[in-house]
Amino acid sequence: MWAEWGQQILLAIVGLSSGVAVAGGLFSFIVELGVVADFADRTHTGERILLYESSVALGGILGNLLFLFKDEISEHMAAGAAGGGALGIFGIFAGIFVGCWSMALAEILNVFPVFMRRAKIVRYMTAFILSVAIGKGLGAWLFFFRGW
Repeated sequence: MWAEWGQQILLAIVGLSSGVAVAGGLFSFIVELGVVADFADRTHTGERILLYESSVALGGILGNLLFLFKDEISEHMAAGAAGGGALGIFGIFAGIFVGCWSMALAEILNVFPVFMRRAKIVRYMTAFILSVAIGKGLGAWLFFFRGW
């Protein structure tokens, strides 16, 4: 009996330590990319930087909790009438998160400007960015609603 308890405690410590290490790496990557500071700079709300940083940390914590308890949450959401609405709201926030990450990476790596210059399509940058956004949205719609 004590061996089982010891094994469970050891697994909990290893799991918690691994989670802290991965979360630390992710948040240091967010800080390195300057996503939070860039949002504060673009919106001229630099005085609220601590609120932004706290929101990022809270979002990471809530995202981990949702991931850990996703089966229980999906059962409750499916049973309730508001399940589809809550799932839609979650999908919107997840899409915003992925969009912010991709644009932050593209900005840091200068992917789009280099590609546009080399392909000689600078005139069509607006159409290119809109087509990427529409394609991402259509792909997400097909994945979630059509089951592909």
